[in-house]
Amino acid sequence: MAQTDAGDYDIRFQSSGVMWLAWKPGVRIEAHNARAAVDAVNNIADGRRYPLLVTMADAGHLSHAAREVFLEPCAASRIALLGNNPVDRMLAQYQLAVQEPPCPTRFFVSEDEAMAWLQDADEAEPARTGP
Repeated sequence: MAQTDAGDYDIRFQSSGVMWLAWKPGVRIEAHNARAAVDAVNNIADGRRYPLLVTMADAGHLSHAAREVFLEPCAASRIALLGNNPVDRMLAQYQLAVQEPPCPTRFFVSEDEAMAWLQDADEAEPARTGP
């Protein structure tokens, strides 16, 4: 099973076939580590597309340049953003409201709900910020 730890984040496959990217608490997400994470996801996916669960709980900062990187299409067929506080929700809602994500994307506070959405959702569903 492919897995990587780049210092600021961890990436692995869940047993369900969902790719999981977890930003470490307090990390400042800037263009350089956002680019590294996207490149790592693409590399691990090896030309295929997978649903992607992104744990962003307690990230310290998300720069404008990093948000631009996240707008580029990648190996994710859909993205569930998982947070646990109002700041996480605000960051996700702002990003989704300002620019169209490259694939269906939603914010969740429940990992179970996020995984259910990733595994059940119709590919044509538009991006939204909440259940």
